[in-house]
Amino acid sequence: MKYQETVDAIVEAVGGEDNIKNFEHCATRMRIILKDDSKVDKAKAEEVPESRGYFFNTGQHQFIFGTGKVNAVHADFEKAMGGSSTSDSSGDFKDDVYQNLNPLQRLVRILADILVPLIPALVTTGLLMGVRGLLLELGVQMDENWLAIFEMLTDTAFAFLPVLITYSATRKFGGNVSIGIVVGLMMVAPQLPNAWAVASGDAAPMTLLGIDVVGYQGSVIPAIVAGYLISKIEKWLRKFVPEVMDLIVTPFVSLAVTIFVMLLVLGPILQTLESGVLNGIVWLVEAPLGIGYIIYSAVQQLIVITGLHHSLSVIELGLISDTGFNVLNTLGTASMAGQFGAAISAALLMNNKVKRANALSSTVSTLFGITEPLLFGVNLRAIRVFASGMIGGAVGGFVTYLFGLAATGLGITFIPGILLYTHSIAALIQYIIVIAAAFAVAFVLVRVQSKPIKEELNVK
Repeated sequence: MKYQETVDAIVEAVGGEDNIKNFEHCATRMRIILKDDSKVDKAKAEEVPESRGYFFNTGQHQFIFGTGKVNAVHADFEKAMGGSSTSDSSGDFKDDVYQNLNPLQRLVRILADILVPLIPALVTTGLLMGVRGLLLELGVQMDENWLAIFEMLTDTAFAFLPVLITYSATRKFGGNVSIGIVVGLMMVAPQLPNAWAVASGDAAPMTLLGIDVVGYQGSVIPAIVAGYLISKIEKWLRKFVPEVMDLIVTPFVSLAVTIFVMLLVLGPILQTLESGVLNGIVWLVEAPLGIGYIIYSAVQQLIVITGLHHSLSVIELGLISDTGFNVLNTLGTASMAGQFGAAISAALLMNNKVKRANALSSTVSTLFGITEPLLFGVNLRAIRVFASGMIGGAVGGFVTYLFGLAATGLGITFIPGILLYTHSIAALIQYIIVIAAAFAVAFVLVRVQSKPIKEELNVK
């Protein structure tokens, strides 16, 4: 095997084959779940050949190898282990991960499992919005029919967002996805007053049993709860409904109870709470003098380290649905650019050519929106480096505030994210300036502290 030495080093670092419960890989990292975390030799884990870094998070021991290489390492590791799990494993990596998470981490992971599969569709919609904006900015003339077609391409995914989310949530929780789709469609049915029309004053809510009822266009949390209800009701009914009646009774009751509860009980409450949270985030980023922009851009990569960044897509979806723009995407990119500048500057301070090359290669994936290799492979090894990146991100956030810049979609950042700013030539130029400002400030700050940072990096 090509990576036999790497595999052997990992096995030794984690306490031997008998201590490995399950493993898998993502785009850049090998993820391993152990039976006993105390048996890990951290020093050996950080010195695994070919690895660009090691860290422990959400119950997983993660070794960073980078895009492409991680697939080959995982394949050799799987050969050495003779499979993907042991007899103590549930057989499903995600199930084993959940067992090691605290309640908050489980909630975040559930949100990620529901929303991440939808990202391609939402990214595509965001890109189409950018294309439409670019064509209009360039002065391309379109008649009403072509504009209608573009509106279909750009507005459909968000108008029917509850359908997508209810489907994904029902699938996640183990329910009948066709029922999930139907409930999602009912939540945005034309018979209900359009939520956006009600919000703008162009329509009035429907009143049922003294409760104001509107559609759920653009809603996220109510759709997730609907998927959860469908699944739980369905599983509960199957405990006592005879098999001969299951095909009729279970779907009927699951659908009827869920839509009734969502329209008249939980839905209005959840819509209010969702609106409150969204308004809170909007209030933060709209704080005077760009304070909210500065704070968010400084700490966004800290959120990435904890894994909580997956849940931010709920807020981003709400922002796009309500305003058509997503400032969190811009601020997140500014935060990434700050850490990117700090990492490049720090890598150039490393004396060891191999370590320097590994550090520089760890930064490449940041250009495409993946910062974990950079964070764990370089910046978190010296607090001054990470802090410099935070300051750079804060500066990028302030520049974003000065420009009043925001993306038209979500799910892509940095270089691919350029396409979310093509609705305006000015927005495109401003986006590049934001990245450059954050990068430059962080790069210079590391240089200013080069002596202590160089000593710290070269000792490690």
